[in-house]
Amino acid sequence: MTITPTDRPLEVGLIGYGLGGATFHAPFIATTPGLRLAAVMTRDPARCSAAELRYPDARIAGDLDALLGGAPPIDVVAISTPNATHFPLACAALEAGRHVVVDKPFAATSAQAREVAELAARVGKFAIPFQNRRWDGDFLTLKRIISEHAIGDVYRFESRFDRWRATPKPGWCRIDAAEKAEGIVYDIGTHLIDQALQLFGRATHVYAELEGRNPDVLTEDTAFITLAHEGGVHSHLHMSTAAGLPGARMSVFGSRGAYIKHGLDVQEDALRAGVIPGGAAWGEEPSARWGSLGAGDRSELVRTVPGDYSAFYAGVERAIREGTPPPVTIADVEAGLRIIEAVFLSAREARVVKVEG
Repeated sequence: MTITPTDRPLEVGLIGYGLGGATFHAPFIATTPGLRLAAVMTRDPARCSAAELRYPDARIAGDLDALLGGAPPIDVVAISTPNATHFPLACAALEAGRHVVVDKPFAATSAQAREVAELAARVGKFAIPFQNRRWDGDFLTLKRIISEHAIGDVYRFESRFDRWRATPKPGWCRIDAAEKAEGIVYDIGTHLIDQALQLFGRATHVYAELEGRNPDVLTEDTAFITLAHEGGVHSHLHMSTAAGLPGARMSVFGSRGAYIKHGLDVQEDALRAGVIPGGAAWGEEPSARWGSLGAGDRSELVRTVPGDYSAFYAGVERAIREGTPPPVTIADVEAGLRIIEAVFLSAREARVVKVEG
């Protein structure tokens, strides 16, 4: 890998300034030591104005050539665009000699993920998948609980991401939604699958049920996925944008007890409200939303570890500067994409499917 001198920041060009780019990428690129948000690529007039207002030192580019051709030269391209464009944009940026960060889903298929990995190795650049929810407070808390063996040997993990959206995402309502990797499985399912694999390792079998509850949705907006992990744990993953009221975010059952947690990580709401990430209280959850750990009539509140999405881009900077392992690997997301492929096969054929690879 080409290591950039430490006497200047890495210049980052962000492609896309919708919800993902404006909320989950730009604020962290702009506040991570060693990185500089040098350019934003978008053609939407309202988004151009919003980016110029919030990041006046970043130039606005209308296409990839303009993004890559400006000065100073771009070192890293961060991609937060519609799902089907992730693969071609990542390949184009790598072929132009840039490192890339790619929002979820990293690619539409596991074969595409492998192709990007091979290209990145060939040109000597990093291609780093964006999986920010590895730094959700509830996930970090559960990792600690498991490492401390506080609930014994885990046998079942229930992970739920429920939302109520009367107006679905426009991409989910198009006739070509499925072929463009749109829908809740490629959306929040990517995160829930990744978290389950990080916690409990390889999954060997999948069972899935998919529904489009909103009449305008032409792909799935509700899904239930069961993963059978190699080590014996079963993960039950629920996701919906048609849930009137949310269930527990996490329910984890072990030989010595359980951990139950309600409510989503607080970082997203703060970012949507325009709060600049960082500071002593960033990611801190109020005690009223802490989870409970216990068994039988014994129960105690467990302080939620503060969430820290900034750790992702800090890891990107270190990987490029120092050659350390990236914060997320392509091998990780390729495993998740193989599961997604098994999910759709299982739902079509109404049977348990063995995960390939």
